[in-house]
Amino acid sequence: MANATGASPIAPSVTANPAPLGLAGFGLTTVVLSAINAGLVSGDSATLLAVVVPLAFAFGGAAQMIAGILEYSKGNTFGMVAFTSYGMFWWWYSLMLWTVGAGWIKPPAPNAVGLALAMWGVFTLYMWVSTFRASFTIWTVFLLLWITFFALAGGDLGFGSACRTVGGYLGLLTGIAALYASFAEVTNATFKRDVIPMGMPLVR
Repeated sequence: MANATGASPIAPSVTANPAPLGLAGFGLTTVVLSAINAGLVSGDSATLLAVVVPLAFAFGGAAQMIAGILEYSKGNTFGMVAFTSYGMFWWWYSLMLWTVGAGWIKPPAPNAVGLALAMWGVFTLYMWVSTFRASFTIWTVFLLLWITFFALAGGDLGFGSACRTVGGYLGLLTGIAALYASFAEVTNATFKRDVIPMGMPLVR
């Protein structure tokens, strides 16, 4: 069974596997924001997003940055790039909401935000290529994620509000898949055997 880096989560090691931490930070924050984007949580958008900002700083961003640094120390290029990059994504997103809400900067132009989200989609698309050598679960996370980014970008680029709703539902699936991967890796590591399946890599 492969983890986010393609290595076995239950292989003997002198250090802990940081991937479940990063996956949990990413997955939990993604589920919360995506539920809002999908319209599943009622309320004023400003007060709803006020929940996302500190969560993105404290868990979505910080947990992934810690995981990325630890992946670097383990010599894992993919894990380091993925976790630090998406940790920085959450910091970028939350900083944008925070500074706009505080009145420090003007609200960004929707098409500029759409461009940024589209570029995150491009980044995720080329990171997805590497996941063909990882577990099927991780492959699924990245597949759903790059589609999610492009759907959300479409909403800000003027392709209709339905894109944001679709992106919200896709983001929910992405976050749930990431949480499942975190659950599987930490459970398998604890039991020291494959208890929760993650699927074999598509390319060996």
